Amino acid sequence: MCEVLKVKAQKDKKFNPVFSENRKARHDYTVLETIECGIVLTGTEVKSVRHGEVSLAGAFAVVYGNELWLQGADIAAYKFGNRFNHEPKSRRKLLAHAKEIRELKLKTEAKGLTLVPLKVFLKHGKVKVDLGVCRGKQAHDKRDALKEKAIRRDLERI
Repeated sequence: MCEVLKVKAQKDKKFNPVFSENRKARHDYTVLETIECGIVLTGTEVKSVRHGEVSLAGAFAVVYGNELWLQGADIAAYKFGNRFNHEPKSRRKLLAHAKEIRELKLKTEAKGLTLVPLKVFLKHGKVKVDLGVCRGKQAHDKRDALKEKAIRRDLERI
């Protein structure tokens, strides 16, 4: 009877696989808020992302006019693609509500904040990007964060 309940609980959970995570972003930036965006991809890009061949190292988002664009993300060319395969380093459009895009534009222009992609994941069959509104950390802030992390780890061991 216990096994049946476990299987049912696993089916009820939402399974959203994370294809790529930008762990260095949390080290280099203080994440103030996150926004979930869709991303416009071609067929070979989606297949490549589902294989986990995406890198967010050095990627950032920019607002041009009333559109949100992801730049610097590397989606490797699909191995089984034909001559219509995609460019790995091209910029890609991010999908968000117009109100959210206006707010992001104001925040990045006025306060000196940066839009950094934190992770690429799948939700309800669609590829999504978690976009963080971030402020850059100074070297001493990074050292403080590492000290706090070490203290937390030591306390958990005890």
